[in-house]
Amino acid sequence: MRVFEFTTAIVREPGKSVVNGLKSDPTAVPTYDGVLAEHRAYVDALAEAGLSVDILKPLEDFPDSVFVEDTALVFRDGAILLRPGAPSRLAEREEVRGALARHFAAVTELGVGEYADGGDVLVTPETVFIGLSARTNRLGAEALVKHLAALGRSARVVQTPATVLHFKSACALLSEDTIVAAPALAASGLFAGYRVLETPPGEEGAANLVRVNKRVLVGKSYPRMAEIVAKEGLEVKLLPVSDVAKLDAGLSCMSLRWAKKDEG
Repeated sequence: MRVFEFTTAIVREPGKSVVNGLKSDPTAVPTYDGVLAEHRAYVDALAEAGLSVDILKPLEDFPDSVFVEDTALVFRDGAILLRPGAPSRLAEREEVRGALARHFAAVTELGVGEYADGGDVLVTPETVFIGLSARTNRLGAEALVKHLAALGRSARVVQTPATVLHFKSACALLSEDTIVAAPALAASGLFAGYRVLETPPGEEGAANLVRVNKRVLVGKSYPRMAEIVAKEGLEVKLLPVSDVAKLDAGLSCMSLRWAKKDEG
């Protein structure tokens, strides 16, 4: 199966504490109702794309726990429990451990001092890119390379631009040979060998789109990027993410997605 073909997802419903989540702009405060509505629309979109969605209960003690992507990596053959780089999020990994155990026979994990956020990991057919950032350190990235090798995945450690929080804030896989990237990454040369579609001016946040089977989830506020994707012959689903964006997050952050062995 191709790396953007999925049967299953794990999400976590936001708690009311989500309004206190990490954010670079303290004046950009989301509302609980806004985040909840955007999250539910996102879950509906995953289900419409054919995925079975495991919805975990809210965690009021962890405002950012709705962004489950940062706690783990999931693949057809197993899962890797990560170690989020923000101190306030570290204990979230323990809250997702049970969910992973329900779905995967094999779960490995990063060790003490090995920090990596799932938002810094881009999976492509040939390579898994691991972006060093404020949340992913070299020790964590190099440990992750070894865990990925055990799952038959080749990985490459790269540098996330200083202006970008997470590597996948600025790039996404659109097809087997095509990557969407914001200018900072499009011009970096990291994606040599791939066809790179640069985000339109003013729509840099659109780089965090999500390909799910034949459908591409795109932020509703990025109409020009949606047109570019549609011209690629792909179905586009526009989703609201304005409140989620106030928490320095996007579409990929809100789920863990994989294809079960017995479903294709």
